[in-house]
Amino acid sequence: MNSHPSTLRASRRGFSMVEMIACVSIIGIIAFLAIPSITRMRSDSERNLAISRAESLNLAMATYIQVAGRSQAANEWTSATNAQAKYEKIRPYLAYAETTLTAYMPQDYGITFPVSITSMTKASLTGPSGNIPY
Repeated sequence: MNSHPSTLRASRRGFSMVEMIACVSIIGIIAFLAIPSITRMRSDSERNLAISRAESLNLAMATYIQVAGRSQAANEWTSATNAQAKYEKIRPYLAYAETTLTAYMPQDYGITFPVSITSMTKASLTGPSGNIPY
């Protein structure tokens, strides 16, 4: 029994339109489920970085008091009139510190230093949703 070549089904090449639509739909569903998780992870990581940097600033303030002495640190701290000037006082005690406080902190996060350094009060951390306790 010989089959005639014209009766044999030609081999399939490529994908049908239904297969392509199904593939695109599956990729769309996966992207729809994954994108919110990715954006949430990014905002969580920025918040964690801000908290970590705020803690580093607190440790740098404590180190500054130890190195400069309590009275000298208090005098120099009160003479620093803004956050950048206070940051300049403690920047040598930070590892890999940026040159400015705004560059050091993640975008949309800010630090408010305590008025008195000798009170050993933590710096206040604010973010997109307000004050962040840490």
